[in-house]
Amino acid sequence: MSIKIRNANVDDAPFIAKMILQSSRAGKKNGMFDLVFEVHGDAMILDKLQTLTTTTAKSYCHYSNFLIAESDGKNVGTLCTYEPRISTKEEFIKALEEVGCSEQVNDRLETFYACDFNLNKRTLMFDFMEEEEDFTDVGVLKALMQKSLLTARLKGYRIAQTIIEIGSLESELFYKKLGFHIVKQQECEEYQEKFGRLGLMLLAIEF
Repeated sequence: MSIKIRNANVDDAPFIAKMILQSSRAGKKNGMFDLVFEVHGDAMILDKLQTLTTTTAKSYCHYSNFLIAESDGKNVGTLCTYEPRISTKEEFIKALEEVGCSEQVNDRLETFYACDFNLNKRTLMFDFMEEEEDFTDVGVLKALMQKSLLTARLKGYRIAQTIIEIGSLESELFYKKLGFHIVKQQECEEYQEKFGRLGLMLLAIEF
């Protein structure tokens, strides 16, 4: 099976929205965007997410931060890469307000900020590494990661990091196979109450 990796464009917004929602839930009933958006139902959440990927404020969810994996002309996976110094929390709030979230959205995000890490602002972050269900175990995620690390190396990066939930064993094992190691864990009572997971873990790779 041939897998092509390319930069995302604005036309990929619907697919990126789908992968963001899938990633944020990570097997749970609800994820970040179920909490953040004041709407109900997958269709309405996906509509909000699609708009979020194309806002003027370039949050880490902006389509320009994504790579797309294609197989036979079909989108089958995504990987987001961004710099925390550029895609800041403030930029994320601006983007959410563009989508129509109220000024109280920052309060709803406190559950996530409670588990926050003091990130190196010059480190490259990975997020939303997802694939379509019918394309698991065919090398989609590995191809996305290899392309992203090659691009990062050419840009002068030497460390990349990602954040996953404590207890996301499949994701943890996959990242470890790629060479990532656990840097830190944050257990958060509020996070566990909202999502049933102990908290978050920070992983890193040097390349």
